[in-house]
Amino acid sequence: MNETIVIGAGFGGLALAIRLQAAGIPTRLLESRDKPGGRAYVYEDAGFTFDAGPTVITDPSALEALFTLAGRRLEDYVELLPVTPFYRLCWENGERFDYDNDQTHLEQQIARLNPADVAGYRRFLDYSREVFQAGYLELGAKPFLAFRDMLRAAPQLARLKAWRSVYAQVSRFVEDEHLRQAFSFHSLLVGGNPFATSSIYTLIHALEREWGVWFPRGGTGALIQAMVKLYTDIGGELELSAPVERLETSGDRIRGVTLANGDYRPARAVASNADVVHTYARLLGHHPRGRRVAAGLQRKRMSNSLFVLYFGLDHNHTQLAHHTVCFGPRYRELIDEIFHAPALAEDFSLYLHAPCVTDPTLAPAGSGAYYVLAPVPHLGTAALDWDVEGPRLRERIFDYLEQHYLPGLRSQLVTHRHFTPFDFRDQLNAYQGSAFSLEPILTQSAWFRPHNRDSRIDNLYLVGAGTHPGAGIPGVIGSAQATAGLMIEDIGQRERPA
Repeated sequence: MNETIVIGAGFGGLALAIRLQAAGIPTRLLESRDKPGGRAYVYEDAGFTFDAGPTVITDPSALEALFTLAGRRLEDYVELLPVTPFYRLCWENGERFDYDNDQTHLEQQIARLNPADVAGYRRFLDYSREVFQAGYLELGAKPFLAFRDMLRAAPQLARLKAWRSVYAQVSRFVEDEHLRQAFSFHSLLVGGNPFATSSIYTLIHALEREWGVWFPRGGTGALIQAMVKLYTDIGGELELSAPVERLETSGDRIRGVTLANGDYRPARAVASNADVVHTYARLLGHHPRGRRVAAGLQRKRMSNSLFVLYFGLDHNHTQLAHHTVCFGPRYRELIDEIFHAPALAEDFSLYLHAPCVTDPTLAPAGSGAYYVLAPVPHLGTAALDWDVEGPRLRERIFDYLEQHYLPGLRSQLVTHRHFTPFDFRDQLNAYQGSAFSLEPILTQSAWFRPHNRDSRIDNLYLVGAGTHPGAGIPGVIGSAQATAGLMIEDIGQRERPA
């Protein structure tokens, strides 16, 4: 029973498996779908390549570290291309803000909206960098296993006013409402309500200013393939179409896993990159620990879901930026409905991804691959029939994009598909169809989040969005570092002669 098993080949599972294998721990990675990637799945249709999920790379150093650990170089496996501007922010009144890493250009745009906010932005950037240092560089990859770990971090969190929301903290520095939206929307990228999520998440701004925003040539799927190749190059085993049905236990120990086809895989330790509620409720639901933890998790607040629309056009709209945030007519009110209302809002804000602006090879010559996502309520907030609502919302979004951003869209349409909260639930086993697992409020962060190692079953570990530090590519890569450190130490101690 030599192998260690990692369940799920998303970014977190892959990063963990690489770290374990590079440390000399034989590792088997089990993925339920026919391709690796998890939320970073790839669809291919009519010559178009669509990244299903994350498309923003903000900390290449964390990825480089994985390859360095294995004695390899990232650039030998995949090329990262710089994205400029980072995002184009657009409002319905015609206002546009190109958010990039050029301080002078940023300040010129800020001054156009409100000259007094230039000084305020400089103070906000200083604050964001403080939070980045404490919340990401110092604490991001450190496991919080005991409450005393939280107590040690408490003075820093208090000094940084972590109890304030992202929006409230941004508003202390800038007055213009467009700028408040521009510097608070980032928490939505990790499933957080800007009006409820801890101001710690303002660190995302400094993170992007520190390392920039990048996109892999060939799409995010090319980065996943690079990580898979690295993992197998150093001896790791990957099984696709291998859904785990059950964690087998002996007392309070995991002894292996049973797959959906009945095959059994023994293991000395198991780490789950599956949805955290699914892990405890389904995979460990036969054990008292699984039932108790699942019941507690099901009472917690989950992040929103997403409606994602993928489409290919026979025209490449080069007037777009790579990443465009399309703000609707409402901000606070819309976000409140996304997180709390039992129905779908009449309006929406959108994220429009146009990767062919950076990498034209993702579509046939002269064409463009796109996706657009709208934050929507999860199924526990709004019990909608997405088989009905999905096509309706698709048509509303196509109408809106054609009117505001993509003239001629319908006449240029070659192919399309969409992904709803039902798909998050059914294809990714996401509890309530949540796109990002637990909502990242202060009382569900750090020690209050499911731990990287279970406190009772000590050879069961978690990695990914549901554990510390949380969602987003930097977050799940950080969780892999935290979890790997625990596993390498624990496995070494168990195998050390008495």
